[in-house]
Amino acid sequence: MAEKEMSFLDHLEELRWHLVRSFTAIFVIAIVIFFNINFVFNEVLLAHLKPDFATYQFFCKVFTSIGIDSSFCAIKFKQTLQALNPTQQLMTGIWSSLILGFVVAFPYILWEFWRFIAPGLHESERKKSRGFIFTSSLLFFLGILFSYYVILPMSVYFFYNFEISDAIENNFKLEAYISLITNTLLGVAVFFELPVVIFFLTKIGLITPEFLRKYRKHAFVVVLILSAIITPPDVASQVIVSVPIMILYEMSIYVSKFVIKQQQKNVTKSPRV
Repeated sequence: MAEKEMSFLDHLEELRWHLVRSFTAIFVIAIVIFFNINFVFNEVLLAHLKPDFATYQFFCKVFTSIGIDSSFCAIKFKQTLQALNPTQQLMTGIWSSLILGFVVAFPYILWEFWRFIAPGLHESERKKSRGFIFTSSLLFFLGILFSYYVILPMSVYFFYNFEISDAIENNFKLEAYISLITNTLLGVAVFFELPVVIFFLTKIGLITPEFLRKYRKHAFVVVLILSAIITPPDVASQVIVSVPIMILYEMSIYVSKFVIKQQQKNVTKSPRV
């Protein structure tokens, strides 16, 4: 049975309710997080200031096992952050709760997005795209984990220990530190969505595998630049960040190639007039 035609205003109304439900999910989760804000800050957002953080312990064991003395085995952080106005702790807590609410609600937001666009797809397209929510969520949370356990520890360690003069003391603001944590988490998670983005761009004909192969070297330069922006300015950190992003880029080429092959098959199977 053909689905009922919807007017432009009907589509807007439908979109509005999808957005309302998505924002409601974010706010509900954010409220739960805010009521547990002490635990969230001490155990999650400020965890990189603890010398026994898992990544520091891992690097310590690795370097020790190969006979190299490592500063990761004797990390010391000044664990106090400055709040420079009366409302800063409250506002930072609220903003952090909203961001983490978005992270936790991400699969549900994707589901609402899928429910909105699915009626406009053919049945065959719906079947082939059923893994969209799972794949996108998986890549998103892999980006979160990679950022949290690899990029952020290196960034915090670098910035806390870098100094240009003994006369200058590092006293970081709470707002600046939390912004570093949340912006890095979201930025890297978005990077990890590259294969999904390429899938849809190929679907609508804006990207081809040949295009991605042709500009592979250019993409590598861009990745290095972006890695330099979101990591400490040392070669090791940039390489560690660049490698998974380039792997995702290569995966995107195969994703684009797969989409093109499926489109060609559909054209071949379509009945001739």
